[in-house]
Amino acid sequence: MTAIVQSIANAADTEQELTDGFHLVIDALKLNGLTTIYGVPGIPITDFGRMAQAEGIRVLSFRHEQAAGYAASIAGYLTKKPGVCLTVSAPGFLNGLTALAHATTNCFPMILISGSSEREIVDLQQGDYEEMDQLAIAKPLCKAAFRVLHAADIGIAVARAIRAAVSGRPGGVYLDLPAKLFGQVMEAEAGRKSLVKVIDAAPAQLPAPDSIKRALDVLKSAKKPLIILGKGAAYAQADEAVKALVEKSGIPFLPMSMAKGLLPDTHPLCAGAARSTVLKDSDVVMLIGARLNWLLSHGKGKSWGDAPKKFIQIDIEPKEMDSNVEIVAPVVGDIGSCVAALLDGMGSNWQAAPAEWTGSVAKKREENVAKMAPRLMNNNSPMDYHGALGVLRTIIKERPDAILVNEGANTLDLARGIIDMYQPRKRIDVGTWGIMGIGMGYCIAAAIETGKPVLAVEGDSAFGFSGMEVETICRYNLPVCIVVFNNDGIYRGTDVNAVGDDPAPTVFVKGSRYDKMMEAFGGVGINATSPDELKRAVNAAMDSGKPTLINAVIDPAAGSESGRIGNLNPQSVLKKKK
Repeated sequence: MTAIVQSIANAADTEQELTDGFHLVIDALKLNGLTTIYGVPGIPITDFGRMAQAEGIRVLSFRHEQAAGYAASIAGYLTKKPGVCLTVSAPGFLNGLTALAHATTNCFPMILISGSSEREIVDLQQGDYEEMDQLAIAKPLCKAAFRVLHAADIGIAVARAIRAAVSGRPGGVYLDLPAKLFGQVMEAEAGRKSLVKVIDAAPAQLPAPDSIKRALDVLKSAKKPLIILGKGAAYAQADEAVKALVEKSGIPFLPMSMAKGLLPDTHPLCAGAARSTVLKDSDVVMLIGARLNWLLSHGKGKSWGDAPKKFIQIDIEPKEMDSNVEIVAPVVGDIGSCVAALLDGMGSNWQAAPAEWTGSVAKKREENVAKMAPRLMNNNSPMDYHGALGVLRTIIKERPDAILVNEGANTLDLARGIIDMYQPRKRIDVGTWGIMGIGMGYCIAAAIETGKPVLAVEGDSAFGFSGMEVETICRYNLPVCIVVFNNDGIYRGTDVNAVGDDPAPTVFVKGSRYDKMMEAFGGVGINATSPDELKRAVNAAMDSGKPTLINAVIDPAAGSESGRIGNLNPQSVLKKKK
């Protein structure tokens, strides 16, 4: 009997605590402070989501992977930590990949984690469930892509993904986890030792002293200087330094749409309402976290006028310099360090921008604001864009802490010019690609990551890309108010098919009631037909914090083709057939 007892005791002594791939991924994320996951459950990652939730990670389950991916991307922008999106294999991975490419293009840190088929089957193309070589597909569309085959490598893989996502120019990273990996077992102590806590994931990149001197010399020579702030400047969270640079230099600044609020749009040096004038007439332009891409007409052409320009550019990516025009003073480094070095170099006796220039910019801004004001005060029913946006402009002024999400064509183009912002990172929109579909994912992540109320201003076409996520908003009871500008179509609801019974390609169902969608899931739905009704409805929604959708009835004839970028539409040179 004693021998049997001793044998059992010896067996117990030799038992070891074990862990597996599921828990190692969860532990690696938690170790590095990544405690929120956006995704869609399914094979092979359903159990992973449940386990992550049980271990204290917040798991937000969406209706479509693309919306979950957009949520993760903007979470990265708002927090400077990689937003995490979790998807199933193949089709789910591809849905999330759109958002990953969007994150990379916009320089948002994000990690897409997808389950995948087993390598031995994929490589021989033997027809596994949702078989796809996901790693190969992802590589061209993100900063880095890694596949993990052994549980002992999970810690290193997560660490590399984090560092790649946030260091240098931020972007998207793909992490491929084959199904077998989750079930791999190893000793718990060895597993703990295999995890890596990332240290100084995004180290400061200091600019060369010569580049700072060169930039300041160019700036000193300017008669009509201009600063352009991009969303990179907002992402950097160097708010006070940027404000100090603008005010010490006395240079008018033009904020790109997601940089609005870095300094208030009502700041005396803000040139947002005089955009055309300052682009044409300036002689020295300093870009801070902004790129000379299509959004700035590539730094050349009619919108930049005939006056010769000298460009100073601050960017963390050296390859961005000279991408479209010559940059006479490139400053390479992180924005916080670069702006701080410029301030130091300016000293205490820096000569502010010429009063003649700043005065002429202020005068033009005031003229344009005065010209626009009457259009924003109408109470037409059905509404036009200006009457509706005039109301929302006032609401944001009264609630500057709210997050504004904006997408559409006319709805986007007009809103970013009409609605003033007062605080940094409070306006989030379609970004560099100018895409549709970011709205609901952005709303959810903004509410989750900031705890602030969210106001989404959506074109009816843009809303359709992710509208089913209103159920997600209701399920998590998020303080999101969605205003759908409903003019019965894309651009306008008045287009006609002259040759058949089908509707024209740009026309939707007349008189649609998007508010009924929100009601279907237990939220608040309101139909607003005038600016006064819209104002009452939005204020009530923002006060209550309840998920709300307001169907804002816009005149179907309101709007223009492609908003302000109709020039990008190719024109046919052929005459219509008789």
